[in-house]
Parts: sequence; structure tokens; C-alpha cells
Amino acid sequence: MATGVGLNTLFFIIEAGCGFWAGSLALVADAGHNAGDVIGLLLAWGASRLARRPPSRRYTWGFRRTTIYAALVNAVLLLIACGAILWEAWHRLRSPEPVVGPVMIAVAAVGVAINTLTAILFMRGRERDANLRGAFLHMAADAAVSVGVVVAGIAIMMTGWTWIDPVVSIAITLAIVVGTWDLFRESIDLALDAVPRGVDPDAITAALAGIPGVAEVHDLHIWAASTSEVSLTAHLVVPDASGHESVLSTATELLRDRFQVAHTTIQLEAEDAGRCCVQRPAEVL
Repeated sequence: MATGVGLNTLFFIIEAGCGFWAGSLALVADAGHNAGDVIGLLLAWGASRLARRPPSRRYTWGFRRTTIYAALVNAVLLLIACGAILWEAWHRLRSPEPVVGPVMIAVAAVGVAINTLTAILFMRGRERDANLRGAFLHMAADAAVSVGVVVAGIAIMMTGWTWIDPVVSIAITLAIVVGTWDLFRESIDLALDAVPRGVDPDAITAALAGIPGVAEVHDLHIWAASTSEVSLTAHLVVPDASGHESVLSTATELLRDRFQVAHTTIQLEAEDAGRCCVQRPAEVL
């Protein structure tokens, strides 16, 4: 993570400086995106370190949810940056300015190399950690965006059409918005304790109901403890009290191995116990 932050910080400084010097909004747009990447990597890095801190008497769940809030803040910052870039690109379309094509090509080519290298750094572990997977996909997309800037620089050198620069910057920004909007929606869902993507509540209910001895499954709740951990609580109706230990062991193992649920809380009930209900207190007049 530290290597990725260092490389992208250095490239952001170089790309932004060259973009302003060359008058290339496409380079400035890509630099702004890379600045968002640096902030995102720092947020993810800090959140991952906080998430590893042990629980305390006050924070009994620890700080694992900071990874969710980091993703949400990252998405919001990127959307704000995209809005600013689109506003500037619109003005550039109305009044195109000269662009130094060779500088665009050289700097963006460096971006292709750095973003590709950073993406490779996140390849290991991306299958088991949503944060690492998101970082890998983001950096791979950045490499593709930098390729687009190289193409724009070549096109400007060949045609002299300076309007290509703001058009490419708009295309780059819209591509970023599409990816960021999905991250924003997922972060909102996780912050509101929605069922994480890729987890099927119906499949989990059916699997629990299929355990020998289980007569009913109810009060099932599934949410994300962090961007890489799923938590679950459920009530299982088991008529035969002698089978409680076996059902509990089977259910815990099934949820861990088949559905990758990291933290499970299961309440076993007798069939005639009915569902728990809480009576509202009388209103005080």
C-alpha cells in the first residue's frame, strides 16, 4: 500500500505540473483523478490499520467499519472532483486553448507504466479482500485512461485540433463517474447495513432450513462488519433440544465455509416458543 501511495503521489505532482505547463486539460483531469487515487489509497490504508485494532470495552466491534466509511468518503471526493473537471472542460470546448501534444504523450505514457505497476501490487489478495480488489480494478482502469490521453496527444499532433483535449477529458471524467457511482452506491448500502453484494439471503435461509432438525428460520439479519467481512444473526427453531449442539455446530460451519460469513450469532428456539415480541409501554399522558 505504501509503495502504491508513493508512486501515485509522485506521478500526480509531475502530471499536474506538466498539464498546466502544456495547457492540457486531459492531463490535469487525469492528475485530478490520480490525486483522488492517492487520497483513496491513504483512506484505505488508514482504515485497514484501524480495522486491525482489537475491540475495546467501548468499541466492542473494534474499528472495522472504518473501511466502509473510507470507501464512502473516497467516492464523494471523486464525484466532486469530476464535477469540477467537467465544468472546466465545457469552458475549454467553447474556447479551445493550444496544447503541447508531445508533453501529453510523454507524461501519460509514464502514467500507463506507474498505474500498471500499482495494479500489479494489488493483485495478490484481491480475491479475498474487497478493498484490495477495488484498488486493483481502479488502478487498472487508470492505466487504460492514461492510454486514452496518449491517443489524444497523438491525435492533436496529427490534426492540430485542440478541441480533442477537452473532449478526451470529458470522456475520461465520465468513465470515472460511472465507476465511482457504483462505488458510491455500494458504500451507501454498506453504511446502511444492507445485505452485501454477492450474498444471497434466500440461499442462506434455504441452507439453514435444510439442516437436519431445523423446523424454521426467522429473524435473519445479514450486514457487512467491514468491506471484507460479513456478519449474520438468525433464529432457528429446533424442536428436539437434544439436537441443539449438532445444529449449532453445523450451521456455524456451513455459514463460514459456504457463504464466507465471518461472524455468526445464532439463537436456537423450541418449536412452541413462538417468536419473540416486545410489548410497547403504555403512553404517559
